[in-house]
Amino acid sequence: MATEIERKFIVKGDFSKEVCDSQRIVQGYICSQPGRTVRIRIRGEKGFLTIKGPSDDKGLSRYEFEQEIPLPDAEQLLTLCEPGAIDKVRHLVRVGKHTWEVDVFHGANEGLVMAEIELASEDEPFEKPDWIGEEVSGDRRYYNSMLTKEPYSQWTKK
Repeated sequence: MATEIERKFIVKGDFSKEVCDSQRIVQGYICSQPGRTVRIRIRGEKGFLTIKGPSDDKGLSRYEFEQEIPLPDAEQLLTLCEPGAIDKVRHLVRVGKHTWEVDVFHGANEGLVMAEIELASEDEPFEKPDWIGEEVSGDRRYYNSMLTKEPYSQWTKK
């Protein structure tokens, strides 16, 4: 069973000079219940099906299965997804021995910029660049599946 261990942070500064690659991502959820998600993603010219299990108590690790699927299948499956979609550009930034994934959200989540780092263990040390702000790893509001239901642009309206 594959386990994903990642930490999420709000981006508070300019990371753009350090970007080594960027790709647009569009994704939707066939299922986004607490404890299980089934996601369809188009990243660049490739399609992916991802299934994730429940997060641990700290929100740092969970089961993840991901399989590349043909792009036409991903496009068709996106039409079956729950309402709401994620549209973002993912920038890769190498810092020390890790690669940070910095997501700049568009559409209903415009203004949100988050960085994720995948780790081999929950206590693995990593270098934090100066553009990293508050950690939001266990805050479910920042899960992409939740951002389809309650987009970032609506947070300020409450």
